[in-house]
Amino acid sequence: MQYHAVPRRAAVGCAGLRLWAAVSVCAMLGGCKLSLPPPAPQLSHTFAPAPPGAKPGSCWGQHAVPAVIETVTEQIMLQPAEVMSDGTVLSPAVFKTEIRQNILRERRETWFERPCDDVMTPEFIATLQRALAARGHYSGAPTGEMSPKTLRAVRSYQAAQGLDSAVLSLAAARKLGLVAVARSGD
Repeated sequence: MQYHAVPRRAAVGCAGLRLWAAVSVCAMLGGCKLSLPPPAPQLSHTFAPAPPGAKPGSCWGQHAVPAVIETVTEQIMLQPAEVMSDGTVLSPAVFKTEIRQNILRERRETWFERPCDDVMTPEFIATLQRALAARGHYSGAPTGEMSPKTLRAVRSYQAAQGLDSAVLSLAAARKLGLVAVARSGD
């Protein structure tokens, strides 16, 4: 089998030709417009099973706060250095590296009731956006969609209430005046 060296200039020319061809094809295809379906709407929640003891037909959200773990690395001396009286080191100290993890805060899961899917209509979401705008958490025209902007506004509003979640809680919906408050005795 024989190998032939390709002159460097020719190799660069070949690569340049390939690059030119690739750019040309991309430019030609760029003029064509593909008809893509509209993007799927973003969900306003994540599906979470109901916690134990939840009433049937209720809908739930879940917020998890991760554990805070500290990693500690220590050098433990197994054998001290051997040093002569004049300061000459006969053998250096021997160390062992020990790594351990300390849990500073355990992982926490918070369950909260949320409005069910049948309630989360475009009209409801537009009303939610107006209520959040009135309280300084949402800016712009109501769209009736749970856009990333709306989710950030929900998280901002609820974080001030103690729930750092973009999933709208039933308690927040009631506080915003979007959902009727159950009267005691009903």
